[in-house]
Amino acid sequence: MMALLSRVTFGIVSAMLMLLALALVAFGALELVAELKKSWHEGGNALLTAIGYVVIAIAVFDVAKYFVEEEVIRRPGTLTASEARRSLSKFISTIVIAVFIEGLVIVFQVSKQDVAQMLYPIALLVTAVLIVLGLGVYQRLNVEVERQSDRKEQSKSGDDKDERVDARSRPRST
Repeated sequence: MMALLSRVTFGIVSAMLMLLALALVAFGALELVAELKKSWHEGGNALLTAIGYVVIAIAVFDVAKYFVEEEVIRRPGTLTASEARRSLSKFISTIVIAVFIEGLVIVFQVSKQDVAQMLYPIALLVTAVLIVLGLGVYQRLNVEVERQSDRKEQSKSGDDKDERVDARSRPRST
């Protein structure tokens, strides 16, 4: 019963996130059109803002997609360690790309207005780099654990084969 409730909740939340992501894209587009009607000069800033909205919307949409794939569709207990690593890596990669693009958009916006305010966008880009490095460490450690696990399974199945061969080669006692 709890598993069903959890899946339904994740499904509803995912649908809401997807709709909000689409609304964010629409809002950015409408704001861009409104600014372009006023002034082409302000349109450039509105364009950068719209790009930021779209990037954030993509990240939100990807979070919703991740919830649907991992919490709604996938059956509990069917996820292998390598599938979990790939899924998480794909999810984090999308978030990192969004953070990088958002950081670049903010760098362009701030550089036109007040260069003294560059600390925040630079910190955002440094954070994205740290996330990429953390993801790399996570993948490296996880692959090593998977390899060790595979070696143990192979040696275990190899030991079983050796025991069967030994049992066949031993003379039977009558």
